[in-house]
Amino acid sequence: MRLVAALLLLAAVSARAATLDVLRDGAVVKQLDGAALARDCARPIELDDPNYEAHKRFSACPLAAVIEAGFGVPPDRLEGDVVFRARDGYAKVSTPARVAEEGGFVALRDLDRPEGFAPFGRGATDPGPFYVVWTNLAQHDSHRYPWPYQLVAIEVTNVRARYPHTLPAGLPDTDPAWRGYEIYRGECMSCHSVNGEGGTVGPDLNIPQSIVEYRPEAQVKAYIRNPAAFRYGAMPSHEHLSAADLDALVAYFRAMKDRKHDPRRQP
Repeated sequence: MRLVAALLLLAAVSARAATLDVLRDGAVVKQLDGAALARDCARPIELDDPNYEAHKRFSACPLAAVIEAGFGVPPDRLEGDVVFRARDGYAKVSTPARVAEEGGFVALRDLDRPEGFAPFGRGATDPGPFYVVWTNLAQHDSHRYPWPYQLVAIEVTNVRARYPHTLPAGLPDTDPAWRGYEIYRGECMSCHSVNGEGGTVGPDLNIPQSIVEYRPEAQVKAYIRNPAAFRYGAMPSHEHLSAADLDALVAYFRAMKDRKHDPRRQP
C-alpha cells in the first residue's frame, strides 16, 4: 500500500510540474498547467494506439479545449498555422481546421499505469508529459494528423513568414518546386530543416550541401519512400507518396540548392 501511495504521489507531483507552453510567433503567451488541465477538462478515452500498437486507455483533454485554454478562442478561429513542438525538436505543422476536428486529444496520464506513461517502441520512449492522440481510425495517419509525443509547446504562426529561407523564392507558382515545398512542409519539416529553418531531429537537407548534391536523385526518392531498405533508424517510410510527389520533392531540393542561406556562416 505504501508503494502504491508513493507512486500516486509521484504522479501527482509530475502532473503539477508539467507545463505546456503556448506560443505565438515564437513568444510564450501562456503556460498551461498539467494539473489544471487534468482538473478542468480531462476525461477517460480509449483507442487503438498506432505508436503502442496496442489498445490504450488515457486520461485526456480534448485538443480543442486545450487550444481554447491557451489562445482564448476555439481552434477554427485561429489565424495562421498550428505547430506542435516536442522536446527533441520535432515540430509538426497542422491547420486550424484539422486540429478543430473531433477526435483529437492531449493525453495526460496512462490509466493503466499510475506511475506514468508506459514506454513504447525500440527506444522505450516515454510519451509524457503531453501526448497528442486521435480516437477515430481515419485520423490514425500520422502523415496527415499530428501525433507528437513529449509535447512541450503549441504555437500559432505563419510558417512561410517564420521560415522564409525554406521557400523556393522567385519561381512561378506553377513550378513543381512549389508543390515540393508543400510536401516538404507537410512531411519533412517536422524533423528536418532547410537553410537552418524547421525541425531539428534530423539533419538539414540543404546546408552545407543539399541532399541532391551528394546523393543520386533516384536514391533520394527510394530512401524517402522506404528508408529501412537502406538502414534501420527512426525515419518513417513514406509509401503513400506517389512518383509525382517524389519528383516534386526532388524539384524542390534542386531549387533550394541554388538558394542556400547558412546561418552558421553569416558574418
